[in-house]
Amino acid sequence: MAKFDRASGLLLHPTSLPGPNGIGELSSFAYRWIDTLVTARQRVWQVLPLGPTGYGNSPYQTISSFAGNPLLIDLDWLVAEGLLEPADLRGRAELPQDRVDFARLVPWKWEILHRVGCTFEQRASTGLLDAFENFCRQHEEAWLEDFAFFLALKNHFGGVAWNEWPAAIRLRQPKAMRQWRSQLRGEIQCHKVIQFLFFHQWQALKNYANQKGIQIFGDIPIYATYDSADVWAHQELFQLDEAGLPLVVAGVPPDYFSRTGQLWGNPIYDWEKMRENGYRWWIARIAHALRLVDVVRVDHFRGFEAYWEVPFGEETAINGRWVKGPGASFFEAVLNALGDIPIVAEDLGEITPEVLALRDQFGFPGMKILQFAFASGPSDPFLPHNYTRNFVVYTGTHDNDTTHGWYMAAPQHEKEYCHRYLGGVPRDIAWALMRLASASVGVWCVFPVQDVLSLGSEARMNYPGRAEGNWAWRMPPNALQPHHIESLAEMSATYGR
Repeated sequence: MAKFDRASGLLLHPTSLPGPNGIGELSSFAYRWIDTLVTARQRVWQVLPLGPTGYGNSPYQTISSFAGNPLLIDLDWLVAEGLLEPADLRGRAELPQDRVDFARLVPWKWEILHRVGCTFEQRASTGLLDAFENFCRQHEEAWLEDFAFFLALKNHFGGVAWNEWPAAIRLRQPKAMRQWRSQLRGEIQCHKVIQFLFFHQWQALKNYANQKGIQIFGDIPIYATYDSADVWAHQELFQLDEAGLPLVVAGVPPDYFSRTGQLWGNPIYDWEKMRENGYRWWIARIAHALRLVDVVRVDHFRGFEAYWEVPFGEETAINGRWVKGPGASFFEAVLNALGDIPIVAEDLGEITPEVLALRDQFGFPGMKILQFAFASGPSDPFLPHNYTRNFVVYTGTHDNDTTHGWYMAAPQHEKEYCHRYLGGVPRDIAWALMRLASASVGVWCVFPVQDVLSLGSEARMNYPGRAEGNWAWRMPPNALQPHHIESLAEMSATYGR
């Protein structure tokens, strides 16, 4: 079992960082953020999945499980490296700085990045060219070629899903693959360059964080997105029909977040075929993630024990069924291949004794959410007096309302029990629950920055089950004031984090 030391951290996806280019980037603001974590005596920076986003701009619906999100690339660094001219950034003045306006940002930034990708070999320094060649040698066969080829094809065919491409290339017939690869060679190379720029910048930032004593806590979505390089390149690993459409799709039944459940729409793996080849794709995916982050949170962990399967074409997740997942054989294969890697299990939702047994069999820390704690009395498993050490404790996650937003909407009986538990009506509910988490026996506690800033529902990151209007919140420049930083440092010192 990987060892976790008692620590505290903050949750802030890089897209939420401040900066001049309409979205958080791997820029000087990111380095300043790490310095702030150090000053605040935080030792963990939690991020959401870092892949290129697809439908709804969700980091949990990426067009590749291996690629990085080009929207995070620091454009000012490209100017400093001579890959862009300062005049190329004039359009950023039209982008809001208090939120991510994806509708305006994406076409503007992609046009700039595409230009950089196409002119990179003429403008890059010798050092960058050598680093690019090394990057291609390291990643091309595993995922980079398929991803760049997928994007080049997708753009060529007007953005339609891969199952609408001509049959020969949809089915990856060798002759078609050769012909299209030759025809789109320049475009494929452009996307490889863009990926290199992301990984080059991210690795530098991660190295800086690690040198400062900060661990980056990442996230692996359990499922791949249907219209992705993953599914197109590995159709045999998913439950698809002869036309390439899913037979069944993923989701969760009705729960705390939605009365009709959540219909995610992701295709479901053919777990038997994955088991037969030793879960090779998954092992490569986790190994790759651990090059980007220090600790991984496995999202929807319960799906490895049993998952909610919905027939393709259903409009909600109600008419699904539970199907047994790969269970212990999956994690045995992963740990045998990769060693004692640091994994946190996102064990929320409809949890059964079998899910808890699977988590505990491998010693993975689970999660506790304080916003869930006050509805059912002293035996509630989310109350701190019921914790054991092997948990990461949150006020809320990216899927929850902010703590202030939760408190304002909470039923009166929850508020009253919360007050009794805290020993009185708190002056600031977010900080009261942060202190409660810090004082708990849980090995890590992690707080969304929105709670540090005592923000309301206007700062919520995601509404599960809502297709649009998510992921846009950004932290204002200089929002974290000295009193926030000093209070965080005091809590960490007081509670041995």
